Amino acid sequence: MTEPSHSILTQSYDSRLRLDTRRPVNGDGFGIGWYTESILGPEPCIFTSTLPAWNCVNLERLAPKTHSRLIFAHVRATTEGSLAENNCHPFQHETLMWMHNGNIGAWKYVKRPLASSLDDKWYLNVKGGTDSEWAFALFLHILANEENVNPSSTPEHGFGAKTLRRAMKKTIARINKLIRTSIPDTLTLQDIETRSLLNFAVTDGHSVIVTRYVSSKTDAAASLYYSSGTDWVEGPIKGHFQMERRDKASDVVLVASEPLTFERHNWLAVPTNTIVTISDQTVFVQPIKDEFYDADPSVERSTGFAKEKGLLSKAPGGATDEASVVPTPVPRMVGLNEHQANIEEIKQRMAGLDVVAPLDTNGIAQKTIRS
Repeated sequence: MTEPSHSILTQSYDSRLRLDTRRPVNGDGFGIGWYTESILGPEPCIFTSTLPAWNCVNLERLAPKTHSRLIFAHVRATTEGSLAENNCHPFQHETLMWMHNGNIGAWKYVKRPLASSLDDKWYLNVKGGTDSEWAFALFLHILANEENVNPSSTPEHGFGAKTLRRAMKKTIARINKLIRTSIPDTLTLQDIETRSLLNFAVTDGHSVIVTRYVSSKTDAAASLYYSSGTDWVEGPIKGHFQMERRDKASDVVLVASEPLTFERHNWLAVPTNTIVTISDQTVFVQPIKDEFYDADPSVERSTGFAKEKGLLSKAPGGATDEASVVPTPVPRMVGLNEHQANIEEIKQRMAGLDVVAPLDTNGIAQKTIRS
């Protein structure tokens, strides 16, 4: 959160990798969620504030003394919902945490039918006014009704990576359907901005599912990067962290809208319209094959939409992430910044990455990471 050279805290006031600098800060509050020792219960601890992250002395006091096997962190720049703690990510239900970077297209037309489609339990569970929290409510509804699991339960090993991944894909598909069917007959799709930027992150404390997604076949999604290895260590210069890889296991996985360091070789850009699964010391990257999927990875997408929203960043070293595009012990840390969105190079670097078949198991290494 606070120690790397381009930490989540630093990104709240200095998003130097962002391509669009018209809104240079993420000062509309922040939130952190982390899992504690099992003796304290399976639910995560959540700390949110409407203060800018850079101006919260309690964050500076608590972060260096907080250890966890899995951390979610988010800095906010308001798009939907007022400046209130109820609107600060991550959102929580029992063991589940949820974050979103982006927006739901045609939201003023989608909100009512989305809310009406929910069971009362999930409808009444929404406390704030953001499209992000309503998307979480939809995810919980789908988890309960289509995956046949109780989101309020606390299974010892979580709900399973495959279950969470299926529910996430269905959530995105349902949002797309609601946009198609909720526009008044007096309007056309050309009259309304229907494109959604859906960089979602969800975890049950065991598996993590993250998406980089845009409901467009020609646009790039908001940026997303990850780094994995066996250890995340600070070098001789304060704040300069490096990801070490001593074997193929991903004991440490970091996911962020902007890289947390300027070590370019440590970070891979996640391709547009991709779902990332982190479980059992493995990172699995899979395309989301829907109406916006393009099987040709050489097709370049326009960065204009995400850049206009202030949601696209460049990779460390200056290159943008879109031509392919593409801490938590295990340490996994997922950080989302509300205003973030080289084929051969990626192929070369992917050769050293542990990307395997879909995951069926869950598990975490017993190791801690300092926030």
